[in-house]
Amino acid sequence: MKWKLQPVLFWAFLSVYTLAFAQPPRGPFVISPQVNSDKTVTFRFLSRAAKEVKLNAQFEKAPVAMTKDTSGVWSVTLGPVKPDMYPYSFVVDGISVADPRNSAIFPNEGFQNSIVEITGDVPLVHTIQNVPHGTVSYRYYNSPELGTRPVVIYTPPGYEKDSKTKYPVLYLLHGTTDTEETWTKVGRANIILDNLIAQDKAKPMIIVMPYGRAYPVISKSSGSLRNWENLQEFKKDFLNNLLPFIEQNYRIKKDKDSRAIAGFSGGGGETLYLGLNNPDLFSWVCGFAPGMLKNEFDRNNAVAFEDPAKTNQRLKLFWIGVGKEDGLYAVISDYLKVLDEKKIKHETFISDGGHTWMNCKLYLTTIAQKLFK
Repeated sequence: MKWKLQPVLFWAFLSVYTLAFAQPPRGPFVISPQVNSDKTVTFRFLSRAAKEVKLNAQFEKAPVAMTKDTSGVWSVTLGPVKPDMYPYSFVVDGISVADPRNSAIFPNEGFQNSIVEITGDVPLVHTIQNVPHGTVSYRYYNSPELGTRPVVIYTPPGYEKDSKTKYPVLYLLHGTTDTEETWTKVGRANIILDNLIAQDKAKPMIIVMPYGRAYPVISKSSGSLRNWENLQEFKKDFLNNLLPFIEQNYRIKKDKDSRAIAGFSGGGGETLYLGLNNPDLFSWVCGFAPGMLKNEFDRNNAVAFEDPAKTNQRLKLFWIGVGKEDGLYAVISDYLKVLDEKKIKHETFISDGGHTWMNCKLYLTTIAQKLFK
């Protein structure tokens, strides 16, 4: 019997030995970020080898130095912080990295950030509340030129149960280096609409959030989404592929009064170009700090500028929002002056703050209560 046990013991020992050495070494258990009851936030990063670690958070004006303890954990506590959602990253010996302990990642092709949410004593409009929730779906459609294209779609509460009701649609475009996921994961578009619909402040609507760069025809290093080449390719894809896909697969009201378009930054430039130059498609056009250059005003607004009276007649809402500290504030101010000179009706919302997704949530909340009414 003894010789039969030896192979079993040998293989058991070998398995434990291999498993032990195959696992990476474990350091101290680290929680990051830790939102404290007093609205302060503690950030932690484990690195015994790093010589310097800083926290780069959007609620701070400059990166903040972190201190290391004897176990190699760098930490800093800041605040109290105004309730909202903020992107942040660690700068480790000069290299920016996302928080490895935080699964809430900012979807972006230009940088790697994590997201921290500080909730208020009273729930904010983008805070998940005990209300009926809509559905967020990840879908794909095909473009002959661009291949398989991703799109995220929000359908309002009750959409699946009621098979007869048709809904208005908002096409919502992201910023230049963002992705089709940014409006839900950072902008909380679905949660904002859930809460507004539950409060009877917004009409139930479908929101379509496509990927805004015409890649691979337009490279990811080509600059703003409002670049002329990207506008032409994106317009072709939007009109020929995306819009038909949505209207064939969802219960959409297909008249222009039931169709809106809005977007942030480079996606805001796309929004104005598509919305103002296709007046038979959209009655609602909203730019959130829209990307633009002064020498492009006439070219990118050709149809709207050609006949201001007809533009006013066609649009139910033309809305522009921008922050006072936004780098685009000056050029957008020039654009608003041109609209005034041409007597094109528009609503303007000047907020505090800069070119941030905190303002995006504010702008979406504002226009969602105006659309389709």
